[in-house]
Amino acid sequence: MITRRTLVSRASMLLAGAAATGCSRLPDVAASPATPALMDDLAERTFRFFWETTNPRNGLAPDRWPTKGFSSIAATGFALTAYPIGVERGWIARDAALERTLATLRFFWNAPQGDAASGVTGHKGFFYHFLDMETGHRFGRTELSSVDTALLLGGILFAGQYFDRATAEEAEVRDLADKICARVDWRWMQKPSRVLCMGWHPERGFIPSDWHGYNEGMLVYLLALGAPDPDRRVEPDAWAAWASTYPRSWRGEGATRHLAFAPHFGHQYSHVWVDFRGIRDATMREAGFDYFENSRRATYAQRAYATANPMGWTGYSADVWGLTACDGPAGVKRVVNGTERTFRTYSARGPLGLPDEFDDGTIAPTAALGSIAFAPEIVEPCAAALHARYGRKLYGRYGFLDSFNPSFRFTDAKLSKGSVDPELGWFDDDYLGIDQGPILTMMANHRDDFVWSRMRRAPAIRTGLARAGFIGGWLG
Repeated sequence: MITRRTLVSRASMLLAGAAATGCSRLPDVAASPATPALMDDLAERTFRFFWETTNPRNGLAPDRWPTKGFSSIAATGFALTAYPIGVERGWIARDAALERTLATLRFFWNAPQGDAASGVTGHKGFFYHFLDMETGHRFGRTELSSVDTALLLGGILFAGQYFDRATAEEAEVRDLADKICARVDWRWMQKPSRVLCMGWHPERGFIPSDWHGYNEGMLVYLLALGAPDPDRRVEPDAWAAWASTYPRSWRGEGATRHLAFAPHFGHQYSHVWVDFRGIRDATMREAGFDYFENSRRATYAQRAYATANPMGWTGYSADVWGLTACDGPAGVKRVVNGTERTFRTYSARGPLGLPDEFDDGTIAPTAALGSIAFAPEIVEPCAAALHARYGRKLYGRYGFLDSFNPSFRFTDAKLSKGSVDPELGWFDDDYLGIDQGPILTMMANHRDDFVWSRMRRAPAIRTGLARAGFIGGWLG
């Protein structure tokens, strides 16, 4: 009888690299990579998501498309990073990218701030997670989000680094980027325990949850530490507080040992804008490797989990893998291969045995493709397999859709969204901005360090890393 204890035990062995007892090296790779033509097509389609769906009047990018709803400030940060990629690849003109970028930065600088529950875009320099696509005001009762603000600022800082010419318009981009980032009062978001809070609501104050390692929160702390205003930035002990819970996150042994976080976006988001190769804080100096290598190992662990497939889901293999936060088919229970299984709608997903684990057979292409800079030798074959096996349902106008589930073939289920193909399973019908962003930007980093090379010059990033205790490599 397979129990949850059995599944977790199997997953833990895999994530330790235990294809055989005591194995402590990453597995060999022997698979066919995606063709350059496919990867180029994917990059351009993914770029077009941001260029064609963003509101040109205020620069706000949608949370998802074609479902119409609201803007995500995190998606907008990815959009700002996408425009220069489009310029360099010849997909749009520099003047067009500059016009869209200026519209975005002017909006965020001039948008109303305050502690009111409506009619504002942010407070204390932070911005609400979701905004109305037209007015730019707080959408519903969404939270003032520290991490989504950080992802937006990543794009804003990158725009300030990219648009470096001596014209009035490009100088305005740099000026606005500096002012928007300097206005954020990180110290206001900090708890007495030194950790940073996840967010705030005008109706009930600070969210009880905080940022402690290990997950996507690295960028939050680096920007808080690197803020130019000493009265608004946090002190270096905040990084120590963040890292104090790392011991509970270690998984694996030898060459597979890494700080784990089940939904794979936690290994990707901060890396979009920060080149962690060759630089180490105190934790990584002791561990003997850097955060880039940590994400590479986590990427291999995702593939190892899918290869072993301890829950017996359809489709999982060495070339089809990737669990992260994504849409799911429905919030229902169904019997699969003689066992009742729980399925979810939108949820964080990740291998069993890790922090924030959950696996219902739903695969998200961004989990693998957003890791291309870490491990192209296993990500490119995954891209090729996803396109070849599922492309007619999964690959469309803007590249890969958010998610799919080959095991969910229940045509009688009331779906949250998407559709069921009796042969291939459930497929989402939306593209998500926070999926598209890591795919496009990490492809650009893999191609020629495009984002990383410019962000290495950003004072906020350099200062934040130094105050967090990072040394070595490109920090000099």
